[in-house]
Amino acid sequence: MAVFLVKSKFIDDNPTFCSGVFVDVPCSNPFAPFVESIYFAQIAGGCQQSPELLYCPTDPTKRKQMAAFLVRTFGLELYGALSPGNAWHIEAHQFRIEARADTAGQPTPEGVHRDGVDYVTVMLVDRVNIASGTTTMHSPDGQLLGSFTLVQPCDAALVDDTRVMHGVTPVQPMDPARPAWRDVLVVTYRRGFPIN
Repeated sequence: MAVFLVKSKFIDDNPTFCSGVFVDVPCSNPFAPFVESIYFAQIAGGCQQSPELLYCPTDPTKRKQMAAFLVRTFGLELYGALSPGNAWHIEAHQFRIEARADTAGQPTPEGVHRDGVDYVTVMLVDRVNIASGTTTMHSPDGQLLGSFTLVQPCDAALVDDTRVMHGVTPVQPMDPARPAWRDVLVVTYRRGFPIN
């Protein structure tokens, strides 16, 4: 998880610095620089603060913990600044779209659409043996504004759902004899009530 969060958040996605801040993730651990990066970025604080700082890398991550990590990594710095003083309703969804030799995968079976929220982050997690899957952006009247393809893990689209519609073209396997899929993480942000 630490590698995923670091590669999603930072331009320098291959950290090497390690200070040994966590007793249970020593600098000899190849993931220690990633764990420390999310600690120093205040994304995750570990599972125990005293008497020694522990990360507990083998503990399962609870749903509410993962939601907090995602919010700290992806959203409120950017979207909160666009609408300060509001509480936010944030949801995270993971989608796997599979394609077969005889059936294209449909990332957006509803076609070009809005999600009915304020903002959307769509981030590619994995793409295996897939052709196409091009993201399209449209004006409210349906006119194509542009298109691009999320190719590398952590490539992302940031969408103002109040201003544009979006869709994704069907995906087909490049090699019909092999499994093919496209995994994305979709995080939606909807303004809540004003904070006094």
